[in-house]
Amino acid sequence: MPAFPSKKFRPSSYQNTIGAFYRRNLARYPFIFFGLPFIFTIVAGSFVLTPATALRYERHDRKVKQLTNEEELGLGKERRRVDINEEYYRLAAKDLDNWDNKRVKRLPGEHDGVI
Repeated sequence: MPAFPSKKFRPSSYQNTIGAFYRRNLARYPFIFFGLPFIFTIVAGSFVLTPATALRYERHDRKVKQLTNEEELGLGKERRRVDINEEYYRLAAKDLDNWDNKRVKRLPGEHDGVI
């Protein structure tokens, strides 16, 4: 006889409990007592979480408003009218051959790239 028997000791009062009924029938009908409650939990969780998820995304949509193309670029009513010919002549009038390369001032503690 093994030192630890595989059959657990259960008192006679255990036979009339819900746990004993469940354990007895789980071995006979595993799908009814394990599979169906599991599937029911998954389906019920889906129905419960759907409104919660919708509420989350609605709240996010209220925070983020959709911008038009002009608002994105920061253009208002005071913007200048652009004419392609005017821009061409304005750029052609600049002297693009005489220029000096100027270094950008670095922030304190930032590496300046000079060896």
